[in-house]
Amino acid sequence: MSFLFLGQIVHSKSFDELETFTDGFLAVQDGKIKAIDNVSKLAIWKQDNTWNYEEIKLSKHQFIMPGFIDCHIHGPQMPNIGVGLNMELLDWLKNYTFPMENQYEDNNFAAYVYAKVVKRTLSSGTTCASYYGTNHREGTLILAEEVVKQGQRALVGKVSANHSTVDYYKETTDESIKENIAFIENVQALGSDLVSVTITPRFALSCDVHLMNELGRLAEEHNLNIQTHISENLGEVAEVKDVFQASNYASVYDASNLLTGKCILAHGVHLEDEELVLLKKRGTSVAHCPSSNTNLKSGFCDILRLRNAGVVVGLGTDIGAGSDVSILTTIRDALAVSHHLNFIKKQEIKGTGHVKYESEQQKKINEEYVPLNYKQAIYFATLGGAEALNMSEKIGNFQVGKEFDALLVDVSCDPIDIYEPNIAAIKPKPENLEECVQKFINTGDDRNIVKVFVKGRQVK
Repeated sequence: MSFLFLGQIVHSKSFDELETFTDGFLAVQDGKIKAIDNVSKLAIWKQDNTWNYEEIKLSKHQFIMPGFIDCHIHGPQMPNIGVGLNMELLDWLKNYTFPMENQYEDNNFAAYVYAKVVKRTLSSGTTCASYYGTNHREGTLILAEEVVKQGQRALVGKVSANHSTVDYYKETTDESIKENIAFIENVQALGSDLVSVTITPRFALSCDVHLMNELGRLAEEHNLNIQTHISENLGEVAEVKDVFQASNYASVYDASNLLTGKCILAHGVHLEDEELVLLKKRGTSVAHCPSSNTNLKSGFCDILRLRNAGVVVGLGTDIGAGSDVSILTTIRDALAVSHHLNFIKKQEIKGTGHVKYESEQQKKINEEYVPLNYKQAIYFATLGGAEALNMSEKIGNFQVGKEFDALLVDVSCDPIDIYEPNIAAIKPKPENLEECVQKFINTGDDRNIVKVFVKGRQVK
């Protein structure tokens, strides 16, 4: 539980600042970060710190970075990865998601799948995840138990839904509230600070106003996180406005006190300007899920627009609509979406696009648009995710006093190739820490994540 890492260190201090140490040290005592600095300060530090620790020297192709945070993942949908993606959201739910999730009434099935889910996410570098379970309390509790068993950090939610497009997979309002209360007690009884409950109305169309009101009350009474979906698909947005006779989607949740500083909304592809104002006012964040937004043909979410409006954003794999459980892949998808948006905006400026400007102000915004870069994407995957889940006082970067959730990355492993020609005039590739980080972000996978730590404990 106590380590002294010597070598290359990378972490986000803010959206625009990626701090790097090419020759640094990072001290971890009892699961918490005690010091981070250049190795030139190490001798002085050692004089004042004589406690026992394991010293780990990194190679020139290795570096330490914070663990990935998955702000939106449906654990029970893992068996469905890659199937049904020829459909849009509502049809996909009816034909693939609800039949799969209904199987988790079988606790043996739940135990079998969730053991794989937690192991796979940890191996992919996800040290913290915000999990959706299913309508089933016992099955979802098995997910929480598995998180504790394998040492991952997580928010886990029993899904609440008293409306559904299929009759066999829904609950009554009374059942939902009763089971939510029991689930809160069950998770608290686990006695682990690694896992906590997040209140989880599936989305507005699956809950009536009474149920959402009760869930808002429960979240406030127990000071719990909240997670749900918003504005993923244009058809969904139109139906929500019609069913609830609402001016916009966000107002439906706000009326039930679900928009709080501990609430995260998945997707937000089609959020309107007035909704962004409301989310900022409430301190509610958004989980950007670029892979599933593309796969289900929902659209491109402009997270820089959300951020510029003051809304906190993290990243989500959204398994199983997403195509990879790895946040590393989600980073690449987020970068790609941002670049695609840039292409569209610049085409409009040249007059080759098909969308006309609503105003000169919008034209100016498009002209000044700069797509996401890899350093900012790392922020969204780490510190930004912690901020989005209201956990940044505890995790997200290597600030002294925070808990040590981290990845030891080695870019000399497959699938990354190292080029070190024995020719003095030719520089090796990667040449330095910045290139090592870029190699990992743009071309690496779970094989390059050789060790994973959660709260100072090695879990991979």
